[in-house]
Amino acid sequence: MTLRWRLTFFYATLVTTLLVVLGVSLTGVMQRRLLDNVDSDLLETYGQFMRLNDLASQPTYGPPNGNPFQPLDDQTRLQQIGESSFPATPLQVDLLIGQSVESVRTLPVDLLQQIARQGRQLWQINPDRPIELTGPQWTKLQRSPERNLKFTAALPALYQQAARPVRIFVALGDYSYAPSASLGSGSEKTTAVVYVARDLTNVYETIDNLRLITFVVFLIGALGAGVGAYVFSGQALKPLRQVQQAAEGIGGRTLAQRVPEPDTGDEVQSLARALNGMLDRLEASFEAQRRFTSDASHELRTPVTAISGHAGYLLRRTQPTDQQRESLGIIKSEADRLTGLIGSLLELARSDSGVLQLRLQPVLSCLFLQDIARELRPLAQAQGATLTPEGEEIPFQGDPDRLRQVLINLVSNALKAGSHAITLRSARDPNPSGPPSVRLSVQDDGPGIAPEHLGRLFDRFYRVEESRSRDQGGAGLGLAIVKSIVDAHHGQIWVESEVGVGTTVHVRLPIGNVPDLDPDDVA
Repeated sequence: MTLRWRLTFFYATLVTTLLVVLGVSLTGVMQRRLLDNVDSDLLETYGQFMRLNDLASQPTYGPPNGNPFQPLDDQTRLQQIGESSFPATPLQVDLLIGQSVESVRTLPVDLLQQIARQGRQLWQINPDRPIELTGPQWTKLQRSPERNLKFTAALPALYQQAARPVRIFVALGDYSYAPSASLGSGSEKTTAVVYVARDLTNVYETIDNLRLITFVVFLIGALGAGVGAYVFSGQALKPLRQVQQAAEGIGGRTLAQRVPEPDTGDEVQSLARALNGMLDRLEASFEAQRRFTSDASHELRTPVTAISGHAGYLLRRTQPTDQQRESLGIIKSEADRLTGLIGSLLELARSDSGVLQLRLQPVLSCLFLQDIARELRPLAQAQGATLTPEGEEIPFQGDPDRLRQVLINLVSNALKAGSHAITLRSARDPNPSGPPSVRLSVQDDGPGIAPEHLGRLFDRFYRVEESRSRDQGGAGLGLAIVKSIVDAHHGQIWVESEVGVGTTVHVRLPIGNVPDLDPDDVA
C-alpha cells in the first residue's frame, strides 16, 4: 500500500471515528433530553391529576349552579377526571386499602401485588393488559426516597392488542377515595400507587429520524473525508514524487543531474537537499575512480607493451633453452593478458565518463548473426561445438562493431563453459508496453549457472568459477563491457539459465527509425 493510500485510510478512519462518536453522542443526548421532557410532563400530569382528585372528593364539587354533588365512587371519579382533563393519557390507580406509606415499604412484594389488583382502577388502559410492576420494580419503589420511579415498557392501547412503547411514571402516596358510594358518605385517605403513562411512538420516530439523518451525514462525511484526504495527500506528496522521479532517472552516467529541491520548508525539502549532497559526494567519488582507472591504464599500457615486445623479440631472434623459452612464453602470455585487461579497463572508463561513441547505422538482424557465426565457426569446430544462426530478419539501428563485440563475448563465454550446441536467434521482441524492439539471443547447452550467481553476472570482476576463469584468461570484465554497450544502445540484457540444461542470454534493442532495407543497403 502506497503512502498516499495509507494517509487517506488514516484520515478517513479518523474522521469516520469522530463522526460515529459525534453521531452516537448526539443521538444519545437527544434521546435523553426527549425522555427527560416526557418525564417532566408525566410529573406535571401526576400533580394535576392528584389535585383534581382531591377537588373531586370534596362535597362542594359540582356543577356551576351551586348544587353540590355527593362524592362520586372512585372509578366514576377517575373516568370523569380523565374525560375532562386527560382524554388521551393512560391512568391507573392501585388502591392499597388499609395500608400506610410506611407499612407498604415493609410488606412482601407478592402481598402488595395481590392488594394492588383488588383496588385497581383504569383509564385508557386495556383491562386485559394493565400495568404490572415486577418484583424488582416493587422493591425499587419501596426503597425510593422520592417514592416514585420511571421506566419504559410496552403497553397496548385501549381495546387493542398491539403493544406500543410508553413511558410510565409510578408514584406511591396518599390518595383520596370514597369507601362507599351511598349518598351522604364522605371521602377518606388511603395509600395508593398511581400510574401515569405517555405514548413514546412520536419520540421514537423522532429518534429514528435523527439516527437516519446522522447515518446519511456519516456516509457523506466518510466519503468526503476519503476523497478529500486522497486529494490533499496527493498534493502534499507531489514534491516527494518529483524527487522520486528525478532520483530514479539518475544513474552511473547521469550523476551530474540533481533532484529538484521544492521550496516547501519541510522534510521533503530537507530530503532533497540531503540527496543532492549525497549525489555530489558520489559524483566526486566516481570521477576520482574513473580518473584513476583511466590514468593507471594509460600508464600501464606502455611498460606492458614493452614487456610483451621484448619477450616476443627474444623468442624470435635468440636461441633460448627450453626452460628459458617456457619462461619467455609465460611472460608474453601474461603481458598479452594484461594488455587485454588494460584495454577493457579503458573501455569501461570511457563508458563511465559517457564518451562511448556509437556509430549507429541500419542492421539486418539475421544477416548480422550469420556473419558472426561465419567468423566464429572455426573456433567452435575446434572445440567440437556447432554454431547455428536462425530467426526472423528484422532491420534495426545499432553500432555493428559494438554489437559484434557483444555477440562474440557471449559466444566465447558459451564455448568456455563447454557448450556443444550454440544457437544465435533473432526475433521481434513481444513487449507491447515498450517501443518496437528486436531480441538477439545466444542459447547454449552448457552446464548452466546456479540461481545465486545470476544477479551478479554483470558486476565488474565477478566470476562464477574463479579457477576456471583465471585458467582461460578471464578477468570478469567481459559481461560488464557487454552491459555498458547494450545500455549505450538504450537496450536491456538478461540471463535465463538452468543448471544441467543450459543458458540463454537475451539482448533487447530498440528498432529505431529504420526504412525498409535490402541486404545490399547494410554494411
